Amino acid sequence: MNEAKLQLVNWDEVELESVNESMQRRIVTGEKMTVARIYFKDGFIVPLHSHPNEQITQVVKGQMLFVFDGNKAQEMLLNPGDVVVIPANIPHQATCIGEVEEIDMWAPRRDDWLDGSDTYLRS
Repeated sequence: MNEAKLQLVNWDEVELESVNESMQRRIVTGEKMTVARIYFKDGFIVPLHSHPNEQITQVVKGQMLFVFDGNKAQEMLLNPGDVVVIPANIPHQATCIGEVEEIDMWAPRRDDWLDGSDTYLRS
């Protein structure tokens, strides 16, 4: 029998965490994946990083200029409604243009976000 717990969550009821002065987020996690609704101030730069999680990012408001540093450096400007799929272990950075709201999903789940060891965002 599957012991996974069925969850119904409303974003407005999820705690809003202030990660740093320019980033806030709400996190929902299951056994195998994490989804986050993230809010960035204009000009914030998500530092270059990589992780073993596949990531899907959807921009809801504002713009995000991504730089991917895989085998061949690549830039990608995401506008509202755009979605990018980022394979695991691909170094990436993002610059927020305007007030940004976006939704990220990862598999497997982001345990570093859950236990607070995501130091690349907290400084």
